[in-house]
Amino acid sequence: MAADPKGVEVVTFGCRLNTYESEVMKREAEAAGLGALKNGAIIFNTCAVTGEAVRQAKQSIRKARRENPNARIIVTGCAAQTKPDDFVAMDEVDLVLGNEEKLQRHNYRALPDFGVNAFEKARVNDIFSVRETASHMVDAIEGRARAFVQVQNGCDHRCTFCIIPYGRGNSRSVPMGGVVEQVRRLAGNGYAEVVLSGVDMTSYGPDLPGSPRLGKLVKTILKQVPELKRLRLSSIDSIEADDDLLDAIATEARLMPHLHLSLQSGDDMILKRMKRRHLRDQSIRFCEDVRKLRPGIVFGADIIAGFPTETDAMFENSVRIVEECGLTHLHVFPFSPREGTPAARMPQVRREVVKQRAARLRAAGETAYRKHLASLAGTSQSILVEREGLGRTEGFTLAAIDAGQPGEIVEAVVTGHDGGQLLATPIAARAA
Repeated sequence: MAADPKGVEVVTFGCRLNTYESEVMKREAEAAGLGALKNGAIIFNTCAVTGEAVRQAKQSIRKARRENPNARIIVTGCAAQTKPDDFVAMDEVDLVLGNEEKLQRHNYRALPDFGVNAFEKARVNDIFSVRETASHMVDAIEGRARAFVQVQNGCDHRCTFCIIPYGRGNSRSVPMGGVVEQVRRLAGNGYAEVVLSGVDMTSYGPDLPGSPRLGKLVKTILKQVPELKRLRLSSIDSIEADDDLLDAIATEARLMPHLHLSLQSGDDMILKRMKRRHLRDQSIRFCEDVRKLRPGIVFGADIIAGFPTETDAMFENSVRIVEECGLTHLHVFPFSPREGTPAARMPQVRREVVKQRAARLRAAGETAYRKHLASLAGTSQSILVEREGLGRTEGFTLAAIDAGQPGEIVEAVVTGHDGGQLLATPIAARAA
């Protein structure tokens, strides 16, 4: 960060939903007048999913204050919602906003004295009192080749390890018309790919008239916005996948063949202690069934290593499920106890064991990923260029390609891989 920035800078941590909301925050803060402050403003949109995410946010805030001694510093997001007093106590912070307040223009008014007393320093209301989620129109996602659209917020489930419902509130859905209009707007602005995002996206709809499900929303978007080239889903809970969603996966070529699953464990006892709603066999069967519907579909998953009470045998079930589900993109989380969650009060696995198990899971994921890379040799792929020389396939696999501009889709042939990404040659260049 440059010293004393002009305008509004937003620093984003965590999920795709935070990325989307950061664009709304930047627009609302600038409209409220923060951009006119002499020394600028820096807004930190935090994540609370792990203790490490909170630690990194606090570290970044302190660094920002050292480098920008006269800027206004505002902290918001899930960490600010769940532990506002922690950020109020930081001398570096001028204002703390909750997850609902961060999207409201009036909370960013550039009052000369805002943040100078304890009462004014925190504006964080009860997130469970929020009943609706509006469609916030965004024209672009800064620095991104693909756009994100929020379709849902909050979560009605209470997994024993998760603090997020206390940061996001109960599940609430964005009306279908608002989602469709946002996607249409982004496609009209040149985005070839839109990613639907939410906290618990497969719980979409029951709070809306007619109780539409996620599958109906997907089909409606693809029908009503024919100019959109690619529609992608962020993380889903496979146990909530509805028939329309499965039909769309099978029949809609513009719905990308990539699903990221919220698995969390491969052991039934641990899944029960997590209060998850699926068992390991259901996850394996889901992947098998969806592969029959859409051959070549790519699966990713979140898995937690070292959940309380996890034995060596239980952990081995998680290692095996990587191959049994055919996972490609693995996100491994070493268990991190979050104060206020039931899992934090359970018998803990020793930290060194947690780290060892996380390393083993990551190694299994890397082996599966390299196998996936090798399987694509000689295939033709449609690659969305993310930045110069780099893009992603429809299956979300990273590919090096010397062609196209960010946001452009390039047809290419995979010539090999380097262990971390595909090596691809544009078809036109290959023909020449």
